[in-house]
Amino acid sequence: MRVLLTGGTGFIGRALISALVARRDEVVVVSRQARAGAVGWEAIEPEVERADAVVHLAGEPVAEKRWTVGRLESIRSSRVETTTRLAQAIAKAGRRPRVFVSGSAVGYYGMRVDGAVVDESSPPGGDVLAQITVAWEAAADPARAVTRVAHPRTGVVLERGGGALAKMAPPFEMFVGGPIGSGKQWISWIHLRDEVRALLFAIDHEALTGAFNVTAPEPVDMNQFAKALGHALHRPSALRVPAMALKLALGSGLAEVLLTGQRATPSNLLAAGFTFEFPRIDLALAAIFG
Repeated sequence: MRVLLTGGTGFIGRALISALVARRDEVVVVSRQARAGAVGWEAIEPEVERADAVVHLAGEPVAEKRWTVGRLESIRSSRVETTTRLAQAIAKAGRRPRVFVSGSAVGYYGMRVDGAVVDESSPPGGDVLAQITVAWEAAADPARAVTRVAHPRTGVVLERGGGALAKMAPPFEMFVGGPIGSGKQWISWIHLRDEVRALLFAIDHEALTGAFNVTAPEPVDMNQFAKALGHALHRPSALRVPAMALKLALGSGLAEVLLTGQRATPSNLLAAGFTFEFPRIDLALAAIFG
């Protein structure tokens, strides 16, 4: 299979490339900068026609910098505009890919504090990230009319070397780790290995279409997560990070992302027959830090 991939230099993208190559697929990476083994965005139209699958993971990180009007616009445009461009290229192609796996996130459900379980049938939230995610998925509509489109609504991805643990683990390793805020906010997490397996599943299984939550079947709240992380690192987990300190450090907008969450379940993945290698947080963290 020939796979056209955006976001190939990211945390998830690098792992997906390794998995695709391992199963002898051909991977063509789309890059903003010219480099060996990649094509630029100006060349995507002919590459789309040659692809059996298009996987779109590109997008500015949400939690790396304080939110400003300009920052939020960059987060939005890096997702919506690139998705629109790919979807239109697919719609116009003489030979179309069999599937367009177009990224999304559990932020679709909004920054929640109610602890209610959400799945793919739940309505979107009303906050800024939810609105961006709704527009992000809608941008794939031109492709939806001509091929299968699947939206992996990804949660918090866990593994060494990147993602959430790159920022969360160091305080624990220095014996100053603990829950953020009240600790009651839910975390819909997934081990990187299961994230990649779910993306491959979406590429291969024709019955999987539309949105599907890419989260482990057992989400945890922040208190449970901190306890499990401390246990995996053989460190205490009692030093709570006050909400006000977080808001002062990151700004109120970005802090709210960490002080709220989603309790998402992967109903559509499970219904399609996907099985998780790491369904529980203790198993995932033991594999990562063991």
